[in-house]
Amino acid sequence: MSKVTDLVLPEILPIIDSRDDEFVDIEYVKEKGQNYLRIYVDKDQPGGIDINEIADLSELISEKLDTMDPDPLPDPYVLEVSSPGAERPIKTDKDWEKAQDDYIHVGLYQKIDGKKIYEGTLKSYNDEQIELEIKIKTRRKTLTIPRNLIANIRFAIEF
Repeated sequence: MSKVTDLVLPEILPIIDSRDDEFVDIEYVKEKGQNYLRIYVDKDQPGGIDINEIADLSELISEKLDTMDPDPLPDPYVLEVSSPGAERPIKTDKDWEKAQDDYIHVGLYQKIDGKKIYEGTLKSYNDEQIELEIKIKTRRKTLTIPRNLIANIRFAIEF
C-alpha cells in the first residue's frame, strides 16, 4: 500500500464501518497524468451497495479528506468511491466465504492440464489449495489448484 493509502485508510474506515458498509480495497494511482484515490465498498445485502449510498459515502469521505492535517493528498486528485462490481477480486476472508459454492474465475502463473485460466464453482479452499469444479463439455471434474499458483482470482458471471 502506498504512503497515501496508509494515511487515508485509518481515517475513512470508521466512516465506512459506521454505515455498515464493507470496505473492499483502496488504491492511489496516477493514470494519464491524473492522480486517483479509489475506494471500493460494498454492502452485505442482496444487490450490494446502491448508487445513492455510494454518493452519500463519497461526500462523507471527501469532507474527511479535506480536514486532514497534514494533507495526505497535496497534489490534485480525483476521488472515486465505487462498488467493486459483480466480478470483484477475491481478497479477504469474507470474500472467500462468499465465494464458497459460487462461480469464480482463476488465472494461474503456470499451466495446469495445459491451461492458465479456469472458471468453475469453488467447492473448497484452505491456505494451501482450492478445489474448483469445472465443466468439460457435458461432464464435471474437480480440479485441485495450489494457492501459490494463483495469479488472480475473482467472482465471475456464469453464462
